[in-house]
Amino acid sequence: MAVLTYREALNDALREEMERDDSTFIIGEEVGEYDGAYKVTKGLLDQFGEWRVRDAPIAELGFAGLGVGAAMAGLRPIVEFMTWNFALLAIDEVVNAAAKMFQMSGGQYNVPIVFRGPGGAALQLAAQHSQSPEPWYSYVPGLKVIAPATAKDAKGLLKSAIRDNDPVVFIESEIMYNLVRDEVPEEEYLTPIGKAEVKREGSDVTVVCHSKMVHQALAAARTLEKEEIDVEVLDLRTVRPLDVDAVVASVKKTNRAVVAEEGWPMCNVGAQVVDDIQREAFDSLDAPVARVNGLDVPMPYAKNLEKLATPNADHVAAAVRHVCYAD
Repeated sequence: MAVLTYREALNDALREEMERDDSTFIIGEEVGEYDGAYKVTKGLLDQFGEWRVRDAPIAELGFAGLGVGAAMAGLRPIVEFMTWNFALLAIDEVVNAAAKMFQMSGGQYNVPIVFRGPGGAALQLAAQHSQSPEPWYSYVPGLKVIAPATAKDAKGLLKSAIRDNDPVVFIESEIMYNLVRDEVPEEEYLTPIGKAEVKREGSDVTVVCHSKMVHQALAAARTLEKEEIDVEVLDLRTVRPLDVDAVVASVKKTNRAVVAEEGWPMCNVGAQVVDDIQREAFDSLDAPVARVNGLDVPMPYAKNLEKLATPNADHVAAAVRHVCYAD
């Protein structure tokens, strides 16, 4: 096992897949000469050359569309958005072209493309650069949506995404690039798309989460252990397709649930998870399902207000105490 940062694990995945398949290429802003805005593509230009590591102009709609066309022609493009906030300028290519092409062509065209980049809040990036886009893309049939929380999952899921014949939205976390590090197998491995994973076994309550909130849930679990509340942490890993079976199995085991995510509370991933729980595990619940979200406001710039608007381990712990009637 090697201990890698989240960033290093993604870089390894890109390098290994580009070595394995010469139809794979990367395109995006600053992915080449600058080694990537967040250094995820570091060293790839030197190894693979400018035909396979393509610096693009600041024109997300244009290079996303180029990627869709390349995928239809038989290549496997990886389109890097400097941030998923900028991908809003290319959403037509993601939603109306990549997601629908297989069906609209009667199965004549697969679109094996990965759209990837950082999403969610970092530190004082304000309202236009701090959004969590998972619900927007999870709404769209034809897309797979992945949001890994660990270095190991980031590598394994990115490799699976690149090999997948459907378009994949791969949402990383800017704040986790260097802060998250864990053991990553040195031999090749793939992490299956659409499979959740229990990151911590527990018996009293299930916290369903993904991306950064996995680490907040684990921190909350360590705090609550001292209060004799045993928390199970279930990492969705893939948001679409959603592993409903894993969610239901965990909730039937613990009889209580908290659903935690970074984004806004209206029409989000957590709302879908709660609906699945109440339909499939209602008779197993000993308390109503609680939700933890960011505040329903555009992200403030001021550090103290940003802290108030962002969910953390204390919020998760409070929700767990509530469903366990321990508050």
